[in-house]
Amino acid sequence: MAPPSLDTIRNIGIISHIDAGKTTVSERILFYAGETHKMGEVHDGQAVMDWMPQEQERGITITATTTTCRWQGFWVNLIDTPGHIDFTIEVERSMRVLDGAVAIFSAVEGVEPQSESVWKQADRYGVPRICFINKMDRIGADYRPVLEQMAKRLDARPLLLQLPVGSEGAFSGVIDLLAGEHLRFLEADQGMTVERVPIPEELQVECRAAREAIIEAAADFDDTILTDYVDGIFVDPARLRLAIRKGTVTSRLFPVFLGAALRNKGIQPLLDAVGAYLPSPLEVPPAAGFRPGSDIAEDVRCDAKAPFCGLAFKVFSDEGRKLTFLRIYAGTLRAGTTVFNTTRNSMEKVAHLFRMHSHKRERLDEASAGDIVAISGLKDVLTGDTLCDNSHRVLLKGLAIPDPVVSLAVEPKGAEDREKLPLALEKLQWEDPTFRVREDEETGQTILTGMGELHLEIIVDRLLRDFGVEIKTGRPQVVYRETPKRVVEHREIFRRELEGKIQGGEVLLRLSPLQRGSGVRVELPAPEESPLPAPMLELLGGLVRQSCTVGGLFGYPLTDLEVRILEAPLEPGFTTDTGLRAATQRGLMMALRSSGSALLEPIMSLELTAPADCTGKVLASLQKKRGRVDGVSSRAGLEIIQASVPLAEMFGYMSELRSATKGRGSFTMEFSHYDLAPAETVKRLGYPF
Repeated sequence: MAPPSLDTIRNIGIISHIDAGKTTVSERILFYAGETHKMGEVHDGQAVMDWMPQEQERGITITATTTTCRWQGFWVNLIDTPGHIDFTIEVERSMRVLDGAVAIFSAVEGVEPQSESVWKQADRYGVPRICFINKMDRIGADYRPVLEQMAKRLDARPLLLQLPVGSEGAFSGVIDLLAGEHLRFLEADQGMTVERVPIPEELQVECRAAREAIIEAAADFDDTILTDYVDGIFVDPARLRLAIRKGTVTSRLFPVFLGAALRNKGIQPLLDAVGAYLPSPLEVPPAAGFRPGSDIAEDVRCDAKAPFCGLAFKVFSDEGRKLTFLRIYAGTLRAGTTVFNTTRNSMEKVAHLFRMHSHKRERLDEASAGDIVAISGLKDVLTGDTLCDNSHRVLLKGLAIPDPVVSLAVEPKGAEDREKLPLALEKLQWEDPTFRVREDEETGQTILTGMGELHLEIIVDRLLRDFGVEIKTGRPQVVYRETPKRVVEHREIFRRELEGKIQGGEVLLRLSPLQRGSGVRVELPAPEESPLPAPMLELLGGLVRQSCTVGGLFGYPLTDLEVRILEAPLEPGFTTDTGLRAATQRGLMMALRSSGSALLEPIMSLELTAPADCTGKVLASLQKKRGRVDGVSSRAGLEIIQASVPLAEMFGYMSELRSATKGRGSFTMEFSHYDLAPAETVKRLGYPF
């Protein structure tokens, strides 16, 4: 099959809060595009995009899944992402390589916490979006509050391009405000046929007002539109679409569409909008990179004839072998060729190329710039690595990886499990950068660390199902952080004879606590002011950062501090890399002892939904958990409570909430920040600092 023209490619993702309907929309897209002959339903465990057994059993998306379809001359590479906060890395790495996204909101629940999270991730990577307000057929559905929440909570400018015909259970179709038509989706053939009929008379006035709002927004991107409208000249829909496209591609406008995916309404106009408003690979800014070993920036432009360059954004363990998902930014990649891994400074052989359709593969001979493919045969590649032509080496920017906040102690059940466990954990770490493994030096137990209870539960389940490893687990534990209590300076001098050679190093460093959420800041002397050669100075900065991740006085990683290297003398014949490493590591620990270490615990941002008659019980339970209520609002007869609660208090909270609300309450939470742990927690952990 001939490769698609670059201007017809749309690399898009489906993003939203959990249970807003992402996978249901994806299934309809594949059905109407002719890629599948039956719509799989999430609640039946039959969705094409939810292929993992854990996804089918739980009715949720766990891993981002790629597929491809064609629609009205456009080639759509689609990634269906999870909505649960525990799997946020799947959204993060998808956003890193996508050119556009479809953000889905529930017409009942509106903008929910994870909706805000994925929206911010898209903002961070500059991904243009169109929006789909789903579940318009549900009781309590209303698109207007959703538009208001988008403007207020997401700081976005939504542009409504459709109006509903009928409300709640009577929802039957939409009005296309640009074309001036009523779209009806026939139930006889599962919405495959879309009838276009005149707008009902009773909606004419509302449609005129809504179209004027569209013209006003479009005029911000085409000055002639407003002039013609004021002069009474009809503004052609094609001109409006071009202006709206300009605003969408620059992320200043977010076109909004309406529908009910489960009832097969509104999907075809959404697909039309993907082609009409979201950018092709040619219309997005070049991929930012630089030449390795230098600070020289180099933009990688989308050109199939340029030297090959791509980013590995996902690695999957497929029957024990690596399957690497790659976004190609430049050049052409052929099966059997050798590429250079700039991140790891190694050569890799491309065995086979595939176009993925969920977990099924279509073998390719080659793939070009702008495409998203999968590769087998790569051995050392991990998420965020840059692959390029060996003759033209470039290093692309990676992606932000959130820190895990929950840990779990595990032990293999039998001798056979003990042998298989390390290899199985290594393969799971290939796939998931937010999954960490370490060994507790005191107990000898293996400690798994992840983004939440569900994340670790899935890991344990996969160890048994995918790798045949049975383990015993303890209770999930909180992953704390440490920070210095006060500013302190410390000089450390190391000099020792090792293997017949003097190893020496000296540093004078200053530790300073920073505001919560600041992370770790390392300040080195300017190269022209430091006696150390550039490679040794670079090594010094890396040593400080590494030492901060190893752990402080409590044994937890350091955060919210500045480490400033005031002096790092060079003594010819004595100062070595080994000596500098020893002086830096010991100096940091001694400075921390002088400063004192404060323990920080993770605080979660919580949104809780409960019936009004149960609100008192829920608020009382949050108070007992050291929670702080940030706000209470009403929506569709329910009370929506925003609160901040320490993660340590939230284990097993779902059972408690169900008891307090007679099964009618629910909550979602995501990591917010670290804050000082109470004295009783410090005492319980056995540290007197």
